[in-house]
Amino acid sequence: MQLGVIGLGRMGGNIVRRLMKNGHECVVYDRDAKAVGGLAQDGATGVKSLEEMVKALKSPRAVWVMLPAGAPTEETVAALGKLMAPGDTIIDGGNSFYKDDIRRAKALGPTGVTYMDVGTSGGVWGLERGYCMMVGGDKQTVDRLDPILKTLAPGAGTIPLTKRAEDADPRAVEGYIHAGPVGAGHFVKMVHNSIEYGLMQAYAEGFDILAGKNSPTLPEAERFDLNLTDIAEVWRRGSVISSWLLDLTAQALAGDSRLEGYTGAVDDSGEGRWAIDAAVEEAVPAVVLSASLFARFRSRQEHTLGEKLLSAMRFGFGGHVEIGPKP
Repeated sequence: MQLGVIGLGRMGGNIVRRLMKNGHECVVYDRDAKAVGGLAQDGATGVKSLEEMVKALKSPRAVWVMLPAGAPTEETVAALGKLMAPGDTIIDGGNSFYKDDIRRAKALGPTGVTYMDVGTSGGVWGLERGYCMMVGGDKQTVDRLDPILKTLAPGAGTIPLTKRAEDADPRAVEGYIHAGPVGAGHFVKMVHNSIEYGLMQAYAEGFDILAGKNSPTLPEAERFDLNLTDIAEVWRRGSVISSWLLDLTAQALAGDSRLEGYTGAVDDSGEGRWAIDAAVEEAVPAVVLSASLFARFRSRQEHTLGEKLLSAMRFGFGGHVEIGPKP
């Protein structure tokens, strides 16, 4: 099957490579000519503009946009909507806000160009492992592009099957689902990323507690010099908290047990914020997810005025002197 791909970064480029490896034809565009040239050498058809891409694709066309959420995606979708024809499809595979998907699909309605949103999980490992995908769009469009989705998905692999209803959608076992109408794919992915924040924060706090057990502030008999690398490794094997995130933790600690190559300032893609907004709209308590997002905000700051006020108040009412740097 033929697919146009716009945005050839770490995920976009590997999406193209996985598709071509499995017999699909890709037409590629990126503002970085080197990225286009590299994939052209691997067999893709490189183009220099959106206009060239649309001309190079056969009807009904499908173009996968893999750009940062916000203006880059917004402008590209709008431009494609003016260039493409009725029956063509624009796919947003990035991390867009689901309400933006709904608005874009509505705006494209009069043109006859259909819209799909694909929440795409897999990161830089997608070329090898495949991508878990949560898809939003109308059934006819999703079914037409199923060969693309099935190729990108990881497949059933060796994971034990869950006992499911006989009429359950088999695609879920393959690693992708048709989540619902436009916007549903990115909504499910938004919640997925928020859960990811919570899981990561739980691991981070747990390993912080383990690392702190050798603090000189503790009684000497209660100090343990724990091997975090070994702990991460043993938890991977038979533990109820094993996961791919723990696999990545073990790998990171094995390479640098003190993690001196990292600053500790943690960014967020925006999806965690959107998930908390959704929780507020639905009046759903999301204590862990909220705390994990705020912890990321905190990681980027020096001591805040609020923290200094806490210290000043403690001194004011109890004469508590500020502690020194953490050992």
